[in-house]
Amino acid sequence: MKHLFIVNPVAGGKDATGTVTAKVKKAFERREDTYEIYVTKCAMDAPVKIREEAAKGEMLRVYACGGDGTFNECVCGAAQLENVAVCPFPTGTGNDFCRMFGDDAPLFRDINAVIDGDVRKIDLIDCSGRWCANICSVGIDARIGTDVHKYSALPVIGGAAAYVVSAAVNMFKEIARNMKISCGDYHAEGQHSLVCACNGRFYGGGFNPTLSARPDDGCLDFIVVRKVNLLTFAALIGKYSKGKVREMKKYADVLTGDEITVEFDEETVINVDGEAVWAKSMHAEVVPGALNLIAPKGMKFFD
Repeated sequence: MKHLFIVNPVAGGKDATGTVTAKVKKAFERREDTYEIYVTKCAMDAPVKIREEAAKGEMLRVYACGGDGTFNECVCGAAQLENVAVCPFPTGTGNDFCRMFGDDAPLFRDINAVIDGDVRKIDLIDCSGRWCANICSVGIDARIGTDVHKYSALPVIGGAAAYVVSAAVNMFKEIARNMKISCGDYHAEGQHSLVCACNGRFYGGGFNPTLSARPDDGCLDFIVVRKVNLLTFAALIGKYSKGKVREMKKYADVLTGDEITVEFDEETVINVDGEAVWAKSMHAEVVPGALNLIAPKGMKFFD
């Protein structure tokens, strides 16, 4: 068995290569398995490396050392490969995928717990051809997440403050856009603020739109928010972020199913595990058991 540590040197705005290397070397002092620390060179470098290693036929455990974007890239490389298991190993301040596991979330930061973890099958979302482990969405939330990068580079703005600035700027633009939505027997057409497909529960740095989604139940939670004005949006965002969307029946529909299609009038940004993808439509479909997830030793979530 080989252990592959994928390190994103720009995740969270700092290079954690030295810290990861020290932890890995110490953890493997008394282990016989082989390991490699691979530092990515560019976007989507990780999937290529993972597939190259997987093609050798050896059992491969992959640890995504970075944030949600790094984990997504590793998922893209490991999806539907039986000899590959993957796990987030956060090196920054947060990881939305890990938040879903509640009290078990800190275990993902324990190097020995992840190395000694068990493998669990979880579902993935096929979002218009890109794998998604957590949440994909389109609308005001995706636009806010994309524009964060415009403000985080400014000298006096960064981190959570960049999200606040991006939200404020986008809220004063047109919130809703024309969408055509199909999900089983559910059909809607007209102005909508956002559509969210959830395999996990958190995104956008801690927003918790659903309390019921699980990554191993073979289905997805869908949230459709109709057109709202600026004042209503500002009043409802707190409920949306705390999983109280079912209290917003006048403005939102909550669905459960295996796929949803959203069509737009023009090319629009789609949020896929925090990464931006541009297209004229979003098709999100659950693929049951598509990923081998390393569940850290001691995790109770899957019990």
